[in-house]
Amino acid sequence: MSENIFGTTHGMSIREPSAGHKFKGHVIREVRGSEQSPVQLDTITDLPSRYKAVLLDQFGVLHDGVDPYPGAIQAVQALAQKGLRVLIISNSSRRSSGALGKLAAMGFAEEAFAGAITSGEVAHAALLHRQGQFWETLGNKCIHFTWGARGSISLQGLGLEVVRDVEKAEFVLAHGTEALGAGDGMEPTPISLEKIKEILRVAATKNLPLLIANPDVVTVDKNYLRLMPGMFGRWYNEMGGKECVLLGKPAPVIYKAAMQLLGLHDPKDVIAIGDSLEHDIAGAQSAGCDSVFVAGGIHAEELGVSGTSQTVEIEKLEALCEQHGAQPNFVISFLQ
Repeated sequence: MSENIFGTTHGMSIREPSAGHKFKGHVIREVRGSEQSPVQLDTITDLPSRYKAVLLDQFGVLHDGVDPYPGAIQAVQALAQKGLRVLIISNSSRRSSGALGKLAAMGFAEEAFAGAITSGEVAHAALLHRQGQFWETLGNKCIHFTWGARGSISLQGLGLEVVRDVEKAEFVLAHGTEALGAGDGMEPTPISLEKIKEILRVAATKNLPLLIANPDVVTVDKNYLRLMPGMFGRWYNEMGGKECVLLGKPAPVIYKAAMQLLGLHDPKDVIAIGDSLEHDIAGAQSAGCDSVFVAGGIHAEELGVSGTSQTVEIEKLEALCEQHGAQPNFVISFLQ
């Protein structure tokens, strides 16, 4: 089943960015949900039966980047057994095709998932198909921020010329935070965050578009939070950059792709589950979906949630929701 779904991503429609796709400083705030406190769930199977599908985040929800969280494997099985179609929706900068294999290697049952869509897939499709004036006039010469030891992101087949001199670039593409790409077949060069900031400052003065193929600001990486390319959007905004396009959560484009993969049209048929108020919850709101906030992910320290203390203090949660302009419908300590 997942192979057919993956096959459709290559032909999905990625249109010209609207204001809702562009980085506005923190989060997309156009749509606010109910101001009532979210309903607390003991287990994910306590969800109402009105939903047809689940948009499920990975990092900080299913696993810590290395190991699955206790109860997460069983929770996914329980969702599937309830008849829900479970679609992974991830801000991973890598293509969708490898997502379920990695989860299977951690012990998740691949057949429990309806498929996966990643921000890396959305970015690839946007650059490949070039639909709309923005994409048609974007140019082909780019500065490419990618990963180093974790494995560089391939741009093969996109017709891009990777340059190292920002003065020669027509746009900046951010997949990772560790290295400066040199093009397929060439080794990327490790780069510091300070050097990245220098390049972004020049790019901002030249009004170059910044495309972010992973809008996460941080992600869970075992026992700490790792800085992610979404932080570049904040920096670019502060530097006066005029054109910063997010190609994953919370931008609507990835939710449209997810609904297309599921063959659904009404966002109220879908519930999103994630641990980032800024990305998963605010993005679901903007897309018109209900949401479940997993408090034990990237916000765990702020909320005082841990493996030994799973109580979510509503006052702290409400303050954090107000800070991020996001309002989940439900909250659960961990996916269980």
